[in-house]
Amino acid sequence: MPQTAQPNITYDRAGLDDAKLVQLYERLLLPRLIEEKMLILLRQGKISKWFSGIGQEAISVGATSALLKDELLFTMHRNLGVFTTREIPLTRLFAQWQGKSDGFTKGRDRSFHFGAIDYNIVGMISHLGPQLSLASGVALSHKLSGEQRVSLAFTGEGGTSEGEFHEALNTAAVWQLPVIFIIENNGYGLSTPTNEQYRCEHLADRAKGYGMRSVILDGNNILEVYTQLSQLASELRENPEPVLVECKTFRMRGHEEASGTKYVPKELMDEWAAKDPVDNYEQFLIQEGILTEDKVESIRKSLKKQINKDVKDTFEKPAIEASLEEELQDVYAAHTQEVVPAGDTTHPLRFVDAISEGLKLAMEKHGDLVLMGQDIAEYGGVFKITEGFTGAFGKERVRNTPLCESAIIGIALGLSIKGYKSMVEMQFADFVSCGFNQIVNNLAKLHYRWGQQADVVIRMPSGGGVGAGPFHSQSNEAWFFHTPGLKVVYPSNPEDAKGLLLASFEDPNPILFFEHKGLYRKLTDEVPEGYYTTPIGKARLAREGEDLSIITYGMGVHWAVEACEEMGINADILDLRTLLPLDYEAIKSTVQKNSRVLILHEDTLTGGIGGELSAYISEHLFEYLDAPVLRVASLDTPVPFAGALEEQFLPKDRLKEALEKLKAY
Repeated sequence: MPQTAQPNITYDRAGLDDAKLVQLYERLLLPRLIEEKMLILLRQGKISKWFSGIGQEAISVGATSALLKDELLFTMHRNLGVFTTREIPLTRLFAQWQGKSDGFTKGRDRSFHFGAIDYNIVGMISHLGPQLSLASGVALSHKLSGEQRVSLAFTGEGGTSEGEFHEALNTAAVWQLPVIFIIENNGYGLSTPTNEQYRCEHLADRAKGYGMRSVILDGNNILEVYTQLSQLASELRENPEPVLVECKTFRMRGHEEASGTKYVPKELMDEWAAKDPVDNYEQFLIQEGILTEDKVESIRKSLKKQINKDVKDTFEKPAIEASLEEELQDVYAAHTQEVVPAGDTTHPLRFVDAISEGLKLAMEKHGDLVLMGQDIAEYGGVFKITEGFTGAFGKERVRNTPLCESAIIGIALGLSIKGYKSMVEMQFADFVSCGFNQIVNNLAKLHYRWGQQADVVIRMPSGGGVGAGPFHSQSNEAWFFHTPGLKVVYPSNPEDAKGLLLASFEDPNPILFFEHKGLYRKLTDEVPEGYYTTPIGKARLAREGEDLSIITYGMGVHWAVEACEEMGINADILDLRTLLPLDYEAIKSTVQKNSRVLILHEDTLTGGIGGELSAYISEHLFEYLDAPVLRVASLDTPVPFAGALEEQFLPKDRLKEALEKLKAY
């Protein structure tokens, strides 16, 4: 046998038998050979983009091998070894990268932007950090159900600068969740070296600030990664806690292939090339007599043959064909609402009490429903909606959270992946901006991208008129009305508030549930007792009349009723109740009936929902109109604090003038 080079990495087999050592080698080699093939296909223009993990395979393979097959992993760009170690058929991976219909996203997303729940893998989105919170949510599900399981999430050293990194780790530490956070410290964030990204010597040192254990591993040493993570995972299954693991490695190719590596000093590339995880481990096995050169060649030949066959078979599959029906139907998880009718017995409830009663009934019906939010436990929330809930349902299901909207929404999504239902209370709807990415890029797109439902309700106390100023008064429903995949609900009265909230928890899709806090304690009405649901996506006529039609929702319903009574106008007042999806049949019916339409909402005029409604009516119902569609909304300014300024900002006083104009047209 020819003389073999000594490995540049020190290996400790730690009692592993020969069969396990060879298995790890084969698992380590497969993603390398696939990558080499993909780079050829990229140069040939047969795939569109590639994020190379060459030189980092030991982390993905070692981590995946260390976990049980039913434990979830949350991946990033360079974790091909996770997918191959979980033995996903290569034809499906290749179909994904070629945009074929039998890929994991039906051609809707690329590279590793997908999940494969059958293999307990959840892929990334382009925004770095959210996967850490999802992993924490899965870990919370393990803790709640008493499962002795862990979750594991990967991030890069660049991603540790994201706010979500802090939020996810802090919450996992506070709640002592069994989750492993792995930092693949590969030296560069695209072209920015680590010394321009952070000041600490080791990223693992950050764990101290969270009261969290940390470990530093040689990310190129497959045996160190495998044995250390196996031990950690075993400990966390018995005694739940989060651990931060920093794997030192290097990115041998560009951020993606078009980037190149000209910014990397040659001596640094040479240094890390000598630490190649595949070559060094291969030499170790040969040196130990566990493999021979001939056996290595045989393994390589066999794997390459399988790769080439699967690539060929995938290329022979037909190109994807666009289906308008399929594209539209996959935006939402399928759900046929079975409306539970209300009983005849009613009792008077304030708007706020109707929300609380509905929430309590939902908790009783759905034993897997978890409530999360700032101060919602013993304190009962700033509006006291969950007061007494900890006594009834316990602190495990009614959870105070740190001040971190994004991580909590991500944790809610992680719970959903494990079959739980969850509710997140925004203390004020204004604060949802801090969780915007998780809502519009994760919750909203997950089902469309790879068929994963996001069974999350986010309650949104919103609206002005209470002298709360620019950051506690916004009506921001239009931010989400624009986002396919979300549902947006906005009740105007106690009965609908309760029924729509209960319906929201039965719907497996993500729902933004807006509650006008100006109605909380000012509006009391008779509300059916017991459990009932109100149909999502169906408007109601709050008033019927033949003079004109007012289309509105939320507080606008009450302004419209008051104005019409004062002015003696006999109008249809259509309460939309659900903004996404809209009830176009109800809109059509009232437009056809009265031919004069005014659209009213509290949100600012420009970019508000009224613009879309007006456009729809003008485009589809123009022949029924006897007058231009009018819009009345708040001023295009932030919400002011002083009473006189806020009164001027809100549309209530301008409504009467518009009604007179429309009626007289």
